[in-house]
Amino acid sequence: MRGRFISLEGGEGAGKSTQLKQLAQSLRARGLDVVETREPGGSRGAEAIRTLLLQGEQERWSPRAEALLFAAARADHVERLISPALERGQWVLCDRFLDSSIAYQGGAGGIGKDAIMELHRIGSCGLLPDRTLLLELPPEAAAARARQRDGGEADRIGARNARYHAKVAAAFAALAQAEADRFRRIDATGDADQVTERLIAAIADFL
Repeated sequence: MRGRFISLEGGEGAGKSTQLKQLAQSLRARGLDVVETREPGGSRGAEAIRTLLLQGEQERWSPRAEALLFAAARADHVERLISPALERGQWVLCDRFLDSSIAYQGGAGGIGKDAIMELHRIGSCGLLPDRTLLLELPPEAAAARARQRDGGEADRIGARNARYHAKVAAAFAALAQAEADRFRRIDATGDADQVTERLIAAIADFL
């Protein structure tokens, strides 16, 4: 039986990385075989591209170049890790996936959803998660969490201004509304265990 593919999405500081680990622990306690991964990254080639994308000066890459690099990293990630794990019947939990490219480069970067989807069709055969969990947090709280997490040293995308990140949040909200069957919007306020309980509830139909 094919495994399940769950992505965690949201803006900077929403708690995706923490929640992915806690969700994985909870699923393993239920006897499931879980693979944890992230984007950009997750495979050797994609991790190399991650360094190119997240380091360096703000204007190192244009939105179009960013979109191409993310698509290339995702193609390698899907081929070498995600698809094989799903075929083995494992659950794959991914910190960011296609929807981040749509929100960041497509929305805030101005490229548009259609261009991102075409790159995804070519690079990753159009693979979509079975469920996308969108962690939502008020902007002030998200910014405070991101500062605490990064120690004032955000990567080149995270360090962009509040206007950019507001566009990202708006793009995520529009995606969740347009694809309500796949998305679940998760209140990311409160302590980590409370948020994990909300995530479990949002995938209860798969368990």
